[in-house]
Order: sequence, then structure tokens, then C-alpha cells
Amino acid sequence: MGEKDIEQQHEEQLKGESALAGVGKYLLHRAKPHLPPWLGVVGTGIAGEGAHLMWADSPWGAAGLTLASVALTGATWWAARGTSAQRRLHTAITVAAGSVWVTSAALSGPLSHPVIDLYAMGGPVVALSWNVRMVMRRNPDAVGESSDKGLLEKVGLARTKLGTPKVEANKVTVPYALPAGEATNEDMSKALPRVASALDVPTTAVRYRPDPESARKGELVIVPNDMLKEVIWYPGPSAPGGSIAEPLVIGVYDDGRELRLTLPQAIHLLVMGVTGSGKTEAALDVMAEVLTRCDVAVWLSDPKRGQDLGEAFGACDWVVTTQDGAATMIAAFEAVIPARQLWLGSHGYRSWEPAAARRQDDPDHTCRQDRTACGCPGMPYLIGWFEEAANTLRAVDDDAFTGIAQEARSAGASLVVSMQRASGYQISTDTRASLPSALCMGVDERDAGFALPSEVLDAGANPGAWGNKRPGYCYLVQAGVDEELWSTPSRTFRNNPVTLEWVTREFASVRMPVDDVTATAAASVAGQLYTDREGPTASPATEGGPQRAARTDNDMTPAEPLVDPEDEGIDPEAELPEATDAPMFGAPTGTDPDDPREAMEEILRHFESTGQMVIQTKDVMEHCDRIGRSRPWVAGELGRLGREGRLVPAGGHKYRIVPALTSA
Repeated sequence: MGEKDIEQQHEEQLKGESALAGVGKYLLHRAKPHLPPWLGVVGTGIAGEGAHLMWADSPWGAAGLTLASVALTGATWWAARGTSAQRRLHTAITVAAGSVWVTSAALSGPLSHPVIDLYAMGGPVVALSWNVRMVMRRNPDAVGESSDKGLLEKVGLARTKLGTPKVEANKVTVPYALPAGEATNEDMSKALPRVASALDVPTTAVRYRPDPESARKGELVIVPNDMLKEVIWYPGPSAPGGSIAEPLVIGVYDDGRELRLTLPQAIHLLVMGVTGSGKTEAALDVMAEVLTRCDVAVWLSDPKRGQDLGEAFGACDWVVTTQDGAATMIAAFEAVIPARQLWLGSHGYRSWEPAAARRQDDPDHTCRQDRTACGCPGMPYLIGWFEEAANTLRAVDDDAFTGIAQEARSAGASLVVSMQRASGYQISTDTRASLPSALCMGVDERDAGFALPSEVLDAGANPGAWGNKRPGYCYLVQAGVDEELWSTPSRTFRNNPVTLEWVTREFASVRMPVDDVTATAAASVAGQLYTDREGPTASPATEGGPQRAARTDNDMTPAEPLVDPEDEGIDPEAELPEATDAPMFGAPTGTDPDDPREAMEEILRHFESTGQMVIQTKDVMEHCDRIGRSRPWVAGELGRLGREGRLVPAGGHKYRIVPALTSA
């Protein structure tokens, strides 16, 4: 019977009538649970008298009763092996005492001395011992020492007290208090594998959260079923046209919560995992989310020359594919940091924020001495993505990223460093320490300590248990995410390069170009390697995928001009036409390309008239067929409306309509 059942029974026993008859019923009701031991004493006395009548003068009877006593005691000890040690010993002593008394009574008579004396004194003592044991079973102060004590004894934490468990869907959270002065949370950390073994669950299914204000208290978290086995495909952009400051949704935790990565909070990110661990798909998830945001520019170093991320080349401001190019990009990154810091400081920003990416029309963010709005173009957030960074570090100083990492945050820039093994042989400890965030897939057990902080590993995180057997499984450690989630297993979305190809094409009009400050500083270091780069494009450059035939970093004098046939007649010195609000990918046939805003406003007004103020992309698509609009048009318009404040994110992939102002 559990503690809750005992307390409920006790409460029921206290209820009843207060009259004399009610008191009698109450006393009888209270006495009934304690009667069995006394009935056992009475039965033993009757058995002794019967045995005396049958075998008083029989030597064979005496021998048989003695053997029976030994056998019954041994059987009791064997049968009680599954109970606690105290209960097993108490039961065996009771049976032995009763059987010995019956044997003595059979030979000497139950009324002879000292047989009757032993019965009169020993019988009540034995019965009362069982009554006391029953009373002591109800002990509200001994929290958690009932059904779970056997488990804790097995793992070496016998005196640990457990609080009331919190049971959720596929998750049990149990507060614990280790014995004062005998154990610490470090002992709980060491016991986690044994707890997992006792519960017959994977080691990653058991973790703990220590109480920061106590050295012996915390919570034990058990997730019995692996809910990450099911593959979830990338559902699409979580905030199309939104800011890079909004979380990137790249997967789910084992309790169903979204796996969210916010790069400006993460500052610099290490992506790590052995071959086959799903690191590439994680990179596809992150890159796909980044390239749908409106205020970010990406520099990409890809020694694999587009094998995995080639479809994103057309959306990146700068791409290099050689070690020399990567070294130049690192130097350029270092150069743009002070230039960006100077621009942000002169416009009144202590650090980058989404407002810095917009035209500076706010007098509080002006570079003019008279404090009037300066109207300067905005500065997008800058991401330096170094794929297979181990190759880059072999060609440059192993501390190449250290200086960048220490200064880049205030300049509105982040590093994403991706590699298979983040060990002391691949990356210096200073560089590793300057990458505060980590997206860790399955790794070699020897590298786990380099991939994740020690406190996360102590809390139960174990990426070494996955290796390449659980593709996509990962841990995310970053500022801005609850620390309890750092040791919580998660899984990234299943993805493929087709997603990047679609994102590159359909969100070309959403992404802003790199600012002049960053471009000028980069060109001052990289020269023609940067100024002659192929900028972002809305369509593939050649057959076989975007940018597959792009120039390499050492190919400064191509054998043939890099001009598309349809562009041969264009005068490069001619003035560009005036910019319009029409999407770069064009309007569908049968519609007015000059009226995209009114078309979307018509759809929004329809939702407002019906009272539907929260919408999804599919809701808009249902109205697009009748006006001849396509999904690319919807994506572009949703991004525009998000920037203008007509739509605001409402969680997941939903948007809340902000009512439009009407004239009085």
C-alpha cells in the first residue's frame, strides 16, 4: 500500500459519528487491522494443545515437529526474499518462535512451566510488535520512503527522501533530498547510469536538475519512452520575413517542445557530430531558417564546395571554397568588426538589434551632431559560417576564431563553426571557450567532454551514447534557453538540399543586401576576392544546382566571361530602373503586377470581416487561387506585412492580424 493510500485510509477512519454508538464503531474499526497478530497467537495456543494430545508420548512426533519447525522457518525466510530486510527478519523470527513453542507444548504440555509462561509473555510481545509495525507504516514525515526506497538502495542512495512526483505525458519529475552530510548532488550525478539500469531505460532517459541553492537537493527527471524515434520533416519557415533576432525552430525536444535556436543570444555556435549523426541535416535546418529572415547576411566557407550547402550559395553574400579563401574571410571578418562597432556606436546602439537593420529615421539613433534623423541605410546582422572548420584550422592559426569570437557580439555578428570532432587535437581550448553555445549531435565518447560543459554532462547528457546510431539526436546549449533544457535530448527536423534551393529562390526579395560599411571593410582586406564575388541571386546560376560552376577563390582570371546569354545586350553603365514593390520573382499571369498590396489587403479584410484574426499560410493560399496568386507571392507578402507590423507572429507558424487604421 502506498503512502497516499495509507493517508486516505487514516482520514476515513477519523470520520464517523460522535455518539456512543459511533465511538464504538470507530474503536471496532480501528481495532480490526490489529487483530490478525492476536488471532495468530490464539491459533498457536490451540495448535500446541492439539499437538500435545496427539504426540505427547511419541518420540517420532517430537522429531517430526522439530524438523517441521526448521523447514517452516527456512521456507518463510526464502519466501520473504523479495521484501525489505527488516520485514524478512521479523517474519522469520515470528515463525520460528511460534513453531518452537508448538513443539515444546506438544512434548511438555501447553500448561506446564515454563511453556505456559513463555506463551503468556511471548505471545503478546510478538503480536504487539506487529501492531507497532503497522502503526509505524503511517509516517507522513518520511516522504518518499515507501515504494521507491528499494530502488534507491540498489543505486547506493538508500537514505534519500523523495517528494511528491509530478507526472506528465511521458515524463516524471521527482524532487529529492540526499541525506545531509552524507551525499551531494555529485553523488546523484554518478548514480544516474545505475538508476537507468534499475529502471531498464536508456541512460539518456534519466537526468537530474540540481537545486542551485542546495548541495543535496534537486529534481530527478525520467522520460521512459523515446518520443524522438519518429522522423519529423522540416515544416517550413517558422517566421518568414521576420528578424534574425526571432528564434529559429529547428526541431523538437523529447517532451514535444520546439527546439529553438536564437543566434544573437547564442552569440557563437559550435555544431558538432560524427559522420552519420545528422549534422548536415541540422545545418540545413539552421541555414534554411536563417535565409528566410529579412535582416541577416551570411558569409559561407565551404571546403566541400557545395556538396551539402551548395543550394544556399546563391543566397549568401560571400562564399569561399578553399582554405586560402577561408583564411581571407577570417581576416575580413576581423576587419569588419571595428567598422560595424563604430557605425552602431555612432547611431546610439550599444549592441545590434533589429532596429539597426532598418533605415535610421529615429532621432534617438542618428549619427548627426544636431540629433536629427540621419536616414542612413540599416546594417543587417552578419553570420560567418565555417563548414568543416577542421580543414580551415589546419591552414590557419588554431586560435584564428578566438579574437573574432571575443569582439563580434557587440558588432552584430556571429560565428557558426561546424566540425566532426571538437577535440584538443582539432581546436584550441581558448577557441573552444570562446564558442559559448553548442549544437551537439552524436559524438565519440572521448569527445563529449569537449563538446558540452561539464555541468550538462553531470546532469545526464550523454551524446557519446548515440554516436551515429541516432541521426538527428542532439543537445542544444545556449544563453536564453532554460538550463534544464541543456541536458534534455532533442532531434532536428529531417531536411534535404531541395529546401535550400526553394528558400534561396523564393525569399530573395525578403533578404536585405549587406551594408556598405561591412562591404567596404571586407573589400579593404579581401580585395577582388570580395568585390568580384557573385552576390545573392534569386535563381540557380547553372544546371545542376545554384552556383555549382561558380569561380573558385584562386580563379581570378576566368577563361570565359561570367555573363548569362540573355544579359549580353545589357549596358553595365546604364542607370538602373526605379525600384518597385513588385516581388522579384514576378506576379502570376492574369493579375496586375503593380497591385500586390491591395490583393493581400483584400484577403486580410476578408479574414477580419469573418472574425478570424489568427491565420496561417495555408489559410491565405485558399484565397489565392481565385485571384491568380501563387505561394511565392504569399511568402513575399507575409514577409512584407511582418516588417510593416500588419502581421505579428502568434507562435508556431501562425500570424495575428493587426487591425488596419481607418480614417475618421
